[in-house]
Amino acid sequence: MKHFFIIPNPLKDTDLENTKQIVDFLKQSGCSCSVRVKKDTEGQEQTYTDPAQIPADTECILVLGGDGTLLEAARDTVGLEIPLLGINLGSLGFLAEVEKNQISRALQLLLQDRYETESRMMLDGRLYRGERCMESGYALNDIVITRSGSMQIIHFHIYVNGQFLNAYNADGIIISTPTGSTGYNMSAGGPIVEPKARLLVITPICPHTLNTRSIVLSAEDEVVIQMAADKKDVLFRAEVNFDGGHTTALETGDRIIVTKSEKTTDIVKISQLSFLEVLHKKMSEK
Repeated sequence: MKHFFIIPNPLKDTDLENTKQIVDFLKQSGCSCSVRVKKDTEGQEQTYTDPAQIPADTECILVLGGDGTLLEAARDTVGLEIPLLGINLGSLGFLAEVEKNQISRALQLLLQDRYETESRMMLDGRLYRGERCMESGYALNDIVITRSGSMQIIHFHIYVNGQFLNAYNADGIIISTPTGSTGYNMSAGGPIVEPKARLLVITPICPHTLNTRSIVLSAEDEVVIQMAADKKDVLFRAEVNFDGGHTTALETGDRIIVTKSEKTTDIVKISQLSFLEVLHKKMSEK
């Protein structure tokens, strides 16, 4: 590899200190390297990537921050087919491959082409109000429907491939990829899945029932979540988000259709640790 693009999270990379060190190292090694940081209207830096600004010859995108930064980068660069390497400047991270004290070694391995890539499944989500598609997006981790505002629970029906599966009264529902199984899904009591697998995990959030189990489906299945009113036809406030990004308000009758996306995210792997070894290490951290 000789051509790189860097996406930093300036909230975690203070004064872009690590970013500048990486840029200096790569340029001294004869590589090309571009950095993209956007500033908002108040002049504060925010993580953001315009795919049109990424040079066509980029071979790897270095993402400095945490799992959230990498998820945002995956959404921003979907379709470019450029592998991402996550550099963890946060706390507990499963997606970020490299810790802060391993940056120099990681860069050397990249320059020597001593790495592998893993193709990670993504989700395609579409929100319909009647026959109109109100919102669509991709997710590397999950598509989450949660209540909004008051403590009132929400009511929804789930269909798989057109067949009714179950009705839930709950705080929400998580549709997760294997990559996202170690995120919100895990916190909600869902199963941990090997990230290279191809499947869907449905996990209710605080369901008001004795049945709290997750459901694991084939990656080829289509999941439809239909928002419903309660028995008294009382409406509710809820919202849907893709990988914790932009949220969209939901109304009774809305349908969220979730399928496996044709797009994937390639993650650069330089560690020799297996997923189970990484999982053991993360779960042992205090």
